[in-house]
Amino acid sequence: MEKHTLITISRQFGSGGREVAEILAKKLGVRRYDKKIVEMAADNIEEGMDPREAVELSYNTPSNCLGNLGDYGYERVARHNRMYIEQAKVILGVAEKESAVFLGRCADYILKDKPNSYSFFIYADDDFRAKRAKTDYDGATLEQLNKEEKRRKQYYEFYTGQTWGAPEHYDLMINTSNMPLEDVADFIIDYIKKNPRG
Repeated sequence: MEKHTLITISRQFGSGGREVAEILAKKLGVRRYDKKIVEMAADNIEEGMDPREAVELSYNTPSNCLGNLGDYGYERVARHNRMYIEQAKVILGVAEKESAVFLGRCADYILKDKPNSYSFFIYADDDFRAKRAKTDYDGATLEQLNKEEKRRKQYYEFYTGQTWGAPEHYDLMINTSNMPLEDVADFIIDYIKKNPRG
């Protein structure tokens, strides 16, 4: 893969997107960034912040817009807004230094102006997600997956101003319902090879 190729994976909860990102990173010999971004951002906000608190904070959405701060300084910004700002800094910093696969965290939006960036949206049918909920999410129900997905959708739409899952924001949207996840990763790699950028 060419230097500084950036791949972002957005995904419907329970579709296998996390696994696709992991497979991609291994096949390409690059790092995958997901919750690690939250940990790195948390250290910039408050040294020693509990990782679970940081993850929870990273999906909170504020009741007012970050753009209406007036003369307030950064330290007066609500912690959940600061978390988004710090995550964006981490993502941009990594993108400057190395090729990587980014999972979620609005990375597709944050890196959209980078000429060497590719974005993919992974989704699946409800039946497929319901089966994975039982086997991969400790017996969760589809309703529980949808509840978490709604929270992520609200977060994405608040910070990006874009509709989560809208096809115009991605290079490809891939349904994993009838396709092995390894094949999905190979499909993405093939797409990138056939569409060089940068």
